[in-house]
Amino acid sequence: MLVNEDGTPLAEAKQPAAELTTQSVAHRELIVIEPATGWVSLQLRELWKFRELLLFLAWRDIKVRYKQTYFGIAWAILQPLFMMLVFSIFFGRFAKLPSDGVPYPIFTMCALIPWQMFQYSLTQSSNSLVTNQQLIKKVYFPRLVIPIAAVLDGLVDFSVAFVLLVAMMAIYGIAPTRNVVFLPFLVLFAIMTALSVGVWLSALNVKYRDVRYTVPFLSQLWLFATPVAYSASIVPEKWRWAYGLNPMVGVVEGFRWALIGRGAPIATSTYTSIGVVAALLVAGLAYFRRMEASFADVI
Repeated sequence: MLVNEDGTPLAEAKQPAAELTTQSVAHRELIVIEPATGWVSLQLRELWKFRELLLFLAWRDIKVRYKQTYFGIAWAILQPLFMMLVFSIFFGRFAKLPSDGVPYPIFTMCALIPWQMFQYSLTQSSNSLVTNQQLIKKVYFPRLVIPIAAVLDGLVDFSVAFVLLVAMMAIYGIAPTRNVVFLPFLVLFAIMTALSVGVWLSALNVKYRDVRYTVPFLSQLWLFATPVAYSASIVPEKWRWAYGLNPMVGVVEGFRWALIGRGAPIATSTYTSIGVVAALLVAGLAYFRRMEASFADVI
């Protein structure tokens, strides 16, 4: 007869464990997963329950992004730095575009840093569902976590590049204005702008893979429609309301206003930009939730 270390028969030792297993199964909670219904079922409370997963995915993407790269996080400085040099030579020196009395490198860098954060967040969020298709097929979680995590990754590069901007302002002897207290709100507005467009594109990208070819083209057009290399003051006053349909106009002009005291936000274009982002975000979240149930089957 096989016995345990305490001398009890092996069969008798197994019996309580079997009974315990049966009891635990009997009291196990039954969870039913159903697809979201309706256009207004955003389920933001469920999203809050998975906040740890959101942070984990964001941290994973940050670590993977610069893995096995020679320069590593230095790319966050090199990219806006070289863009600033190109703009300063061709638009500042050759084209003689106005910079509102500010040295053109500082004028451009104040716009490039929030713009590159927005561009990266938009690109990553639009491709996020396709990139994580294996995870979507295997386990349930609110799919909205994925594009939000992709958007948050842009904050890391922004923080590193912002240090470069502060150093450049110190070299040129330019001190930030007291309006710098509004900078966190402008960063949040840039993130919400990227998310409002990113949720639309990420959901569309699941079914139509043309989106990954559209995003680079869209980003290039959006760059020249935003006052990054030029001042918004060259836009006629009567067209300012239409110019405000581009939310990044308010972000870029707001950054210059907060840091160097140039390009004060105009109320008409600012309110227009906020309205556009709010409408895109609400409609995008509703559309994303509507299509969420079919992601695992279509992707």
